[in-house]
Amino acid sequence: MSHHHDHEHHHHAPAEGELTVLAKAVKMIEHWIRHNEDHSKTYGEWADKLKKENLPAAAALIDEIAATQNSINEKFQQAADIIRENF
Repeated sequence: MSHHHDHEHHHHAPAEGELTVLAKAVKMIEHWIRHNEDHSKTYGEWADKLKKENLPAAAALIDEIAATQNSINEKFQQAADIIRENF
Protein backbone atom coordinates (compact mmCIF):
# COMPACT_ATOMS: atom_id res chain seq x y z
CA MET A 1 0.00 0.00 0.00
CA SER A 2 1.46 3.35 -0.98
CA HIS A 3 1.16 6.51 0.98
CA HIS A 4 0.87 9.86 -0.79
CA HIS A 5 1.16 13.37 0.65
CA ASP A 6 -0.81 16.15 -1.00
CA HIS A 7 1.17 18.88 0.72
CA GLU A 8 4.72 20.11 0.31
CA HIS A 9 7.25 20.01 3.13
CA HIS A 10 9.17 23.25 3.37
CA HIS A 11 10.27 25.80 5.94
CA HIS A 12 8.76 29.23 6.06
CA ALA A 13 10.96 32.27 6.61
CA PRO A 14 10.02 34.23 9.71
CA ALA A 15 7.58 37.07 9.20
CA GLU A 16 9.04 40.56 9.12
CA GLY A 17 9.95 41.63 12.63
CA GLU A 18 9.92 38.04 13.87
CA LEU A 19 13.25 36.66 15.07
CA THR A 20 14.62 33.34 13.93
CA VAL A 21 15.48 30.80 16.62
CA LEU A 22 19.18 31.53 16.08
CA ALA A 23 18.74 35.31 16.33
CA LYS A 24 16.62 34.90 19.45
CA ALA A 25 19.22 32.56 20.98
CA VAL A 26 21.95 35.17 20.46
CA LYS A 27 19.76 37.87 22.03
CA MET A 28 19.05 35.63 25.02
CA ILE A 29 22.74 34.82 25.47
CA GLU A 30 23.64 38.52 25.27
CA HIS A 31 21.03 39.20 27.95
CA TRP A 32 22.42 36.43 30.16
CA ILE A 33 25.96 37.81 29.76
CA ARG A 34 24.88 41.32 30.81
CA HIS A 35 22.90 39.89 33.71
CA ASN A 36 25.87 37.81 34.87
CA GLU A 37 28.20 40.81 34.55
CA ASP A 38 25.92 42.77 36.87
CA HIS A 39 25.98 39.93 39.40
CA SER A 40 29.74 39.53 39.13
CA LYS A 41 30.22 43.23 39.86
CA THR A 42 27.99 42.97 42.93
CA TYR A 43 29.88 39.87 44.10
CA GLY A 44 33.15 41.81 43.91
CA GLU A 45 31.69 44.67 45.92
CA TRP A 46 30.51 42.30 48.62
CA ALA A 47 33.82 40.46 48.68
CA ASP A 48 35.51 43.82 49.33
CA LYS A 49 33.06 44.53 52.17
CA LEU A 50 33.78 41.13 53.71
CA LYS A 51 37.53 41.77 53.52
CA LYS A 52 37.00 45.02 55.44
CA GLU A 53 35.04 43.05 58.04
CA ASN A 54 38.08 40.78 58.46
CA LEU A 55 36.43 37.79 56.77
CA PRO A 56 39.01 36.98 54.09
CA ALA A 57 37.96 33.33 53.72
CA ALA A 58 34.36 34.30 52.94
CA ALA A 59 35.58 37.07 50.64
CA ALA A 60 37.82 34.61 48.79
CA LEU A 61 34.86 32.30 48.18
CA ILE A 62 32.78 35.18 46.83
CA ASP A 63 35.70 36.22 44.60
CA GLU A 64 35.89 32.61 43.36
CA ILE A 65 32.18 32.69 42.55
CA ALA A 66 32.70 35.93 40.58
CA ALA A 67 35.53 34.26 38.64
CA THR A 68 33.28 31.27 37.91
CA GLN A 69 30.60 33.66 36.69
CA ASN A 70 33.14 35.25 34.33
CA SER A 71 34.12 31.80 33.05
CA ILE A 72 30.46 31.03 32.38
CA ASN A 73 30.19 34.26 30.39
CA GLU A 74 33.16 33.19 28.27
CA LYS A 75 31.29 29.99 27.42
CA PHE A 76 28.13 31.97 26.64
CA GLN A 77 30.17 34.20 24.32
CA GLN A 78 31.64 31.16 22.57
CA ALA A 79 28.15 29.74 22.08
CA ALA A 80 26.90 33.06 20.65
CA ASP A 81 29.87 33.19 18.26
CA ILE A 82 29.11 29.66 17.01
CA ILE A 83 25.45 30.54 16.51
CA ARG A 84 26.35 33.73 14.61
CA GLU A 85 28.57 31.67 12.28
CA ASN A 86 25.47 29.68 11.33
CA PHE A 87 23.08 32.53 10.50
